[in-house]
Amino acid sequence: MINSDLKGKVVLITGASRGIGRQIAIEMSKVGASVAINYMEDEIGIDKTLELIREIGGYGKKYRCDLRDFLKVKQMIKSIISDFGQIDVLINNAGVSKIGLFVDSNEEEYNYIMDSNFKSVYNCTNAVISHMISRKCGSIINISSIWGNVGASCETLYSASKGAINAFTMALGKELATANIRVNAIAPGVIDTDMNKSFSHEEIDSIKEDIPMDRLGKPKEIGELAVFLASNSSSYITSQIITIDGGFL
Repeated sequence: MINSDLKGKVVLITGASRGIGRQIAIEMSKVGASVAINYMEDEIGIDKTLELIREIGGYGKKYRCDLRDFLKVKQMIKSIISDFGQIDVLINNAGVSKIGLFVDSNEEEYNYIMDSNFKSVYNCTNAVISHMISRKCGSIINISSIWGNVGASCETLYSASKGAINAFTMALGKELATANIRVNAIAPGVIDTDMNKSFSHEEIDSIKEDIPMDRLGKPKEIGELAVFLASNSSSYITSQIITIDGGFL
């Protein structure tokens, strides 16, 4: 059923050049939202996202920005509000991952993962929140991970960054509830995206053995959950970390 209350709304999706971000942009377009899609380097990927949005009759505009840069994010938000008139929904999706032993990590790797995954969330939320408060409405959806809930061996920094997103989500949702702004997070399990293409068929089969539903998740399933959380259908849901993992945990 189409969430008609999102028709005409403006949704900003970060990291929308592929994977979950791209699919969220598509699903939002399907229900009539206009989308501002962010990327940093993948020009080909973001143009493909725009092409797919237009194929279904949607409207979108791309914005290149390094989300780790506080001032550049502020300028991006100003540009989007100038172009669209408002931002109703912020979806903090951009992020990176790296597998490796913690003992082999260094400060450069720490800064890269924490700034890409958590500082980007802080920067975008900080830049948009005054606008939402002035309008007394808004929805913020942070894309976390099941590893932010329980931690993953050989992904300690990634898990820490997602755990930070979870705590941020729960605290900010309480703080902004009286302003009619909801803040929630989606914690996906193993999703069939480019980020997981590095796994071999044997490794994927092994992962499936730990998933009761015996398959990887689909980006579309994350996108549809994001639409639900952005819509009035979830009007009494805030400060929640919603896990979508096929029963993995």
